[in-house]
Amino acid sequence: MTQEVKTDSPKKDKAPFSQNLIVTGLVLLVGLVAIFVAGFFPGFSALLLAILVGAVLGNLHVVPAKFARSVQWSSKKLLRIGIVFLGFKLSITSLLQIGFQGIIVLVCTVAITFVGTILIGRLIKVPHVTRMLVATGFSICGASAVAAMSSIVDPEEKHEQDTAQAIALVAIYGTISMFVLPALAKAFKLGELQSGLWIGASVHEVAHVVAAGAMISTSAMALATVAKLGRVVLLAPLIAIVSTVNSRTGKGTIDKSKRPPIIPLFVLGFLAAILVRTFVPFPPLVFSSLEFVANLLLASAMFGLGFGVDIIHMIKTGWKPLILGLLSTALAVSVSIGLILLLGA
Repeated sequence: MTQEVKTDSPKKDKAPFSQNLIVTGLVLLVGLVAIFVAGFFPGFSALLLAILVGAVLGNLHVVPAKFARSVQWSSKKLLRIGIVFLGFKLSITSLLQIGFQGIIVLVCTVAITFVGTILIGRLIKVPHVTRMLVATGFSICGASAVAAMSSIVDPEEKHEQDTAQAIALVAIYGTISMFVLPALAKAFKLGELQSGLWIGASVHEVAHVVAAGAMISTSAMALATVAKLGRVVLLAPLIAIVSTVNSRTGKGTIDKSKRPPIIPLFVLGFLAAILVRTFVPFPPLVFSSLEFVANLLLASAMFGLGFGVDIIHMIKTGWKPLILGLLSTALAVSVSIGLILLLGA
């Protein structure tokens, strides 16, 4: 009798599909507004704004409880579709501009920062999901990487608070790096190309990278952006590796039949979008429109994630992730500049 009750209860909790669609439309509207408002503040992430709005509304309980499940449903769907559209921002040919040595710098920085952050997080006893999200966001591409990883790490767990916390840390340390790295690059008398590669290899968000590179020169900004996009490409293999490990261990799942796929479909879609951007001669307007759709979907998904956050609980448990974010940033910055100087990139 007990097993039957457990089996039936999830079905009763499901929201009507029509309600899900209506809520999804409203969530998309919030994402659109977040992009519009963020446009007035250069360097400020629409994703962070959306998650803050969601957290405020969720904690004030102004939205009826019966719609909460629909918000979560829309967030998950929009997130994975948004990651696919993120691939349209990238081109294989543009990544070749940083050269072979630049690629080595990016790959090594991402790998060392990711593994190092996980080890540091384990040492200071940061929860598993949190250190995975921080490691991904700080080594790859900020909020988008955090969002992508959150959809596959421990899939049976609810970790909206961990995701929100990791994205907040990306915003905090990304903003600090945006001002500190250009100043350090000038103090160390680095050239434009070295400065651009350093910024692109270690600053978290694309918006922060562009702003930091512009503080040095137009050339530095261009190379920093290309280097940053190179890190974004590494998101796919990283998620595939983590998904493979989860698939083999069954981590976060109830039984073997519910293990996650070795390579999630949205990762394959992300790679396919990169190939389309590289080889299909669409007009620039088409690709700029696809990039806007990616931003809209991700910002909307962040609103849904923020909606499930308990701010008071997050503050009470937030000092260890704050330290982890600081050490992870320092690791990415030091490893990347060390490799640049060593390889003469």
